[in-house]
Amino acid sequence: MSLREKLNVITAETAASSALHLAPDPGLAGTSEAYKVLKGRLHLKLLEKFDLASLDTLAPDALRHEIATMVARLLQEEQAAVNEAERRTLIRDIQHEMLGFGPIELLMVDPTVSDILVNRFDQIYVERLGRLELTPISFTDEKHLLRIIDKIVSFVGRRIDESSPMVDARLPDGSRVNAVIPPVALDGPMMSIRRFAHKPLKMSNLVQDLKSLTPAMASMLEGLSKAKINMIISGGTGAGKTTLLNILSGYIPDSERVVTIEDAAELQMQQPHVVRMETRPANIEGRGEITQRALVRNALRMRPDRIVIGEVRGAEAVDMLQAMNTGHEGSLTTIHANTPRDALSRLENMIGMANLNLPHKAARQQIASAITVVIQALRMTDGKRKITSIQEITGMEGEIISMQEIFAYRQTGVGTDGQVEGYFHATGVRPKFTERLRAFGVALPDALFDPTKQYQ
Repeated sequence: MSLREKLNVITAETAASSALHLAPDPGLAGTSEAYKVLKGRLHLKLLEKFDLASLDTLAPDALRHEIATMVARLLQEEQAAVNEAERRTLIRDIQHEMLGFGPIELLMVDPTVSDILVNRFDQIYVERLGRLELTPISFTDEKHLLRIIDKIVSFVGRRIDESSPMVDARLPDGSRVNAVIPPVALDGPMMSIRRFAHKPLKMSNLVQDLKSLTPAMASMLEGLSKAKINMIISGGTGAGKTTLLNILSGYIPDSERVVTIEDAAELQMQQPHVVRMETRPANIEGRGEITQRALVRNALRMRPDRIVIGEVRGAEAVDMLQAMNTGHEGSLTTIHANTPRDALSRLENMIGMANLNLPHKAARQQIASAITVVIQALRMTDGKRKITSIQEITGMEGEIISMQEIFAYRQTGVGTDGQVEGYFHATGVRPKFTERLRAFGVALPDALFDPTKQYQ
């Protein structure tokens, strides 16, 4: 086991076990100045005495135990007036400083936290169940936060400094990290961490637990994925696009070769035959950049059955559409857009980024022939995610792409508790792709599209 892997194991185990410990007494609260001064002093002394070269020779349990022993010894030398709960908290926090990500380590192992948003060293928000809330956790100062940011990005071989003040990275557990430092960040270093569940969600979770869509909608989406129909998932930030993409990719047969292309790897594919590729930013000299468009082109030479793009956002849209039109059926991607129609408009604009000088009608014909279904995801005002529309692209009418809505969610109001009220329903339109689904052995009953049925 490498040193980095060892530290990852130790960090997770330490944080998980420390979550069970009692909080410190008010006299030495984790946010008090006295606590911060004592922790900082012990940390510095520990670094002076600890033989960093021996880290690689110690087993994870032994290393964690060694840190705890040395902190306890330093507390005796300091003759600090701390009780047992405070002593455990100090040991835990110093272990996090040395082996993990400092004050946010406990947030990293909290399964209810989906986003960690560090606006300043003393202002940290988290998202729980779709709602943002301010935490009492803080870093010591800007230098402390900058040190943790540098530690995080170094895990994936990235760098951040004044010449390159923004960075996108990913953690070993798949979490996505974005950090910005001065001079771009006016109020000091900032960091955003998008966390992903260690146990990927399944369609049953979306239907039964989260009520994001109905069983009828889920059955149809499963059939679309199995029948190799090209789909695009549209929505805003945090709407659940990547989660749905992961779930739909789970219906791809194990016999198919899947190539994934992402800016920052966050897809959790379940198939055994998956080839993953990730873009690379330019180096300090402005060279060496590898774009999504270059990766899409390269993927076509890798004998893929399906191509899954984490998010399409630029000129790679041209190559993606060409791939969908030239035998790579069943491809999936996401796009930022407020409605299915907006998603198609954005795709058309992205085609223009490739400088091909295509007429508008030709660009729209490419889109209409490549994509069959647009799925719209939305995060509601109460934090819940819903699939608000599933639309089929049926072709061209003159110079306009024609679409028909199959399923929709209609919001009727907001309850006194702030919860969004509404219902799912079929529009009564029987989609054209049912014939293709039948050819792949997927039969959708007529009752599935009954417009008189409503689901909460």
